[in-house]
Formats: sequence, C-alpha cells, structure tokens
Amino acid sequence: MSAIIHKNYDELFNLDQMFAAWRIFRRGKTRKKDVMDFDTHLEDNMFSLWEEVNGDKYHHSLYKYFQIFDNKKRDIFKATIKDRIIHQIIYDYLSSVFNIEFISDSYASRKGKGQHLAIKTFYYFVRLAGAGRKRLYILKGDVRKYFDNIDHNILFGLIKEKVFDEKILKIIQEIISSYHSAAGFFKGIPLGNITSQIFANIYLNSLDQYVKKELRCRFYVRYNDDVAMIFQGQQQAEFIREKIMFFVKEKLSLTMPLEKTSIRKIDWGVDFLGCTLLPQATLLRNKTKAKIYANISRKNVFSYLALLKHHDSFNLKQKVLALEKISDIC
Repeated sequence: MSAIIHKNYDELFNLDQMFAAWRIFRRGKTRKKDVMDFDTHLEDNMFSLWEEVNGDKYHHSLYKYFQIFDNKKRDIFKATIKDRIIHQIIYDYLSSVFNIEFISDSYASRKGKGQHLAIKTFYYFVRLAGAGRKRLYILKGDVRKYFDNIDHNILFGLIKEKVFDEKILKIIQEIISSYHSAAGFFKGIPLGNITSQIFANIYLNSLDQYVKKELRCRFYVRYNDDVAMIFQGQQQAEFIREKIMFFVKEKLSLTMPLEKTSIRKIDWGVDFLGCTLLPQATLLRNKTKAKIYANISRKNVFSYLALLKHHDSFNLKQKVLALEKISDIC
C-alpha cells in the first residue's frame, strides 16, 4: 500500500483501500477489546466510515488520554478505531509521497531504518571522518519538547508543498487540528498516532535539507529530534551549532537550547539514543542498566538479551542471567 502514490481523493478513500488499511492496522491487536468490538460489526462500521469520508462529513473524534512510564512519564492520546483507520491511510499515503524526499540518514519511523542502524552509521562516519588520526568532535543536540511544539501551520504548509488534492488536504488538516498541546492552541502532535511519526519526519526534513545542502555537513545522523554530527575541529562544530539553533527557531518555531546541545571529543564518550558511544565500544547508559536490573524477569529476559546483542555488554549479560538464574535456558 505504501509503495503507491495515490493521485486523488477517490482513489485514496475507496472501500478497497479502507479495508486494506484496516487489515494493516489490526495486526498484533486482534485481542484488544476495542478492535474485537469493531470487528464484530466490521462491514457496518466500515461502510459507515466510508459514507462519512465520502460525504464530506468526517470529523476526528476526541482522544482517550493515559500515561505510560518507561524511562520517563509519557502522555499518550489514543484515537478511536475509525480515526486510526484514517490515520493508517494518510500515513501510508504521506510516506509514499515524502520518503523519496527524506535524506538517507534520517532513521526514525522508516522502513529498513531504526535506532541500531543509526548507531552503526554514526560509527561508519566516525571512521570516515577520523581517517589520518584527526581529532574528532561530536555535536549532539535535541529539540526542546519536540512533539509538543510542532507548529500546525508550518507543518500543514510543508505538506501542501507536495500534496495538491484539496479533499485529501482537508482530511490531513482535520487530523493535525484534532490535538493541541499545552504549548499552544495551534501546536503539538500526539504520541500515539501513527500519523505523528510521518508528521515529525516531514517537519524536521527541513532541518535535514538545510544541514546537508546549505551547510554541506557530510557526517550527520538524525533520529526523531536527536541529532549527532561529526567534525574534525571544535570551531567548526561551534559554528554549525549556532547555525542550527538559529534555523530551528526562525524557520520551524522550535528551540534547541544551548543546555540541550553538547560538543565533546569522541574519546570522552557521547550519549546518543540511549547509549554511550565511545571510539571502540557501545555501552548502555547507567539509567538503562538500572531499568534492566529493576524489571528483569523470565517473561522479558529474551527482550533484554536481544537489546544487549547490539552493545558491548558481556559482563552485563552475565549479570542479567545471574539475576534470574536462567543461564540454562540461554
């Protein structure tokens, strides 16, 4: 579905596409109560939704709010089933339109990318930049409360540069305006929407293009709002930091404050994507280690061991196994 760029509204929201979106959406959710309830009267629900959309009567419903706690508290806003089917269609459509526009070194919420590949690319860039034993400096930064501060008008303007069907744009605008964060009435996208993943990438693609095309920075990796860049000199890193901070403020109405950026020698270690990256090793941060020790059990041990495979963590793996005395099953 995501490989096809739909050219008009009727093609995007016909019944075949809507049922295809439902099948994608329900994967891994078939035992959830709201999904089972919707599936019980599937044809009635789908025809009703199709009539809303094609009768120009679709309006986004209110969200269900709850919190989750992993490394920190996160506010989650869950949409209704019918809205999430529309989200899936728009996500697939915008992905097909914009993926060709994204740089190769943007790694969040993209097929074939991900956190581990972002870290591998970082080390690949370190090897390239460090040829000839030149001292390397890492500029790392992230945007202050990124999802909460995405400007609706700027986001919609960026989408309108590539999407031209007015009826499709109306649905997209309905999704964007369905949520407002505490940062402002026309700001924010919710954690929980699949559309928020593609919206977030579209928004910071402007920064990616600026860094690569105007600043001519070769060694640049981005995962969501976390950015890491590699330089051979400290002055160059400081110059680029000022340029980026100005760009996100003036062009994207975001802030990347000085306290959320750092310029460090690679030998000192760099915290990036939950790890401490050193020239010859990738280590878990102490916070992540503490979380593993606190939550380890027979139910989740294999998930943690899969995580540790991507890090230099032989000693930590032995401690994890010893905690539950389960080395016999590994």
